[in-house]
Amino acid sequence: MFDRLQSVEDRYDRLNELLSDPDIVSDTNKLREYSKEQSDLQETVEAYREYKEIQSQLADAKAMFDDKMDADMREMVKEEVNELEDKVEEIEARLHILLIPKDPNDDKNVIMEIRGAAGGDEAALFAGDLYRMYSRFAESKGWKVSIMDSSPTGLGGFKEIVFMVSGKGAYSKLKFENGAHRVQRVPETESGGRIHTSTATVACLPEVEEVEVEIHDNDIRVDTYASSGAGGQSVNTTMSAVRLTHIPTNTVVTCQDEKSQIKNKASAMKVLRARVYDKFQQEAQAEYDAVRKSAVGTGDRSERIRTYNYPQNRVTDHRIGLTIQKLDQILQGKMDEVIDALIVEEQSARMESLNNA
Repeated sequence: MFDRLQSVEDRYDRLNELLSDPDIVSDTNKLREYSKEQSDLQETVEAYREYKEIQSQLADAKAMFDDKMDADMREMVKEEVNELEDKVEEIEARLHILLIPKDPNDDKNVIMEIRGAAGGDEAALFAGDLYRMYSRFAESKGWKVSIMDSSPTGLGGFKEIVFMVSGKGAYSKLKFENGAHRVQRVPETESGGRIHTSTATVACLPEVEEVEVEIHDNDIRVDTYASSGAGGQSVNTTMSAVRLTHIPTNTVVTCQDEKSQIKNKASAMKVLRARVYDKFQQEAQAEYDAVRKSAVGTGDRSERIRTYNYPQNRVTDHRIGLTIQKLDQILQGKMDEVIDALIVEEQSARMESLNNA
């Protein structure tokens, strides 16, 4: 482990030199690449340097032990040694986690797509509940939520809603939401008081920069049409809504929430780029996917990952067997307990994979 940590520190120092090189400073792409790499290494390097400093203090404290010391002095030095040994142990555990290979998308913004699935109007209402839950969670983190496209229903739900969550580390927290979410509750329209089960699917895609996936204009078909609202009624007589089709992958994206066709097209391109990138990743990065799947399930859109039981105020995440009697709080966006448990599970799986490599 310490050989790897020294290599990380050496690379960090080398990046500092490179970022002072005039040739690098004048190359925008290289400057961005090296700056990001340095930022990614900084926490690990700072922890490693702190570790080495505490080890040095520990060695000095142990060297102070002397048979000629009086009892009070020996006790004081012993307490200092114990405190330093505890710190060493704590930082070692932290360094183990910091050395786990990061998901390269973790610091990115995330594009989320929620669709009502089985359950008709009730599924659409549940999709709306999930959107509000994620919006409140994002707000608690200081992130920005921007709706990119939506198909609202007359009852206040969504057949589909696509939105971006912008903020550092947004994807690292929300990527675990991929999959089918199940709700068990008595619908407002149910006169007999029977519990119904409905589902909504959630897809989480990292925002992709243009340099990360190449999409040629010739491969995109652009269609425009009048936007529509709940129930399909026209809400805009101008042809502001945009439909983009990526012909090689048959990926289709629509966007109509902005009044401007130009803004809708720009939003649709962000979603299209993310979907195409996601498709290429799934096809070409099987090894990376296998690591992620081992931690939190397959990530398949059809896999049931979580159940929200209203009568018992219960949320169950089926991937890690976690059950929490705090449904009301979680729907208000207080999701940290669930997400933190999923992060720990992913870290444990990655660490085990690293140790077995």
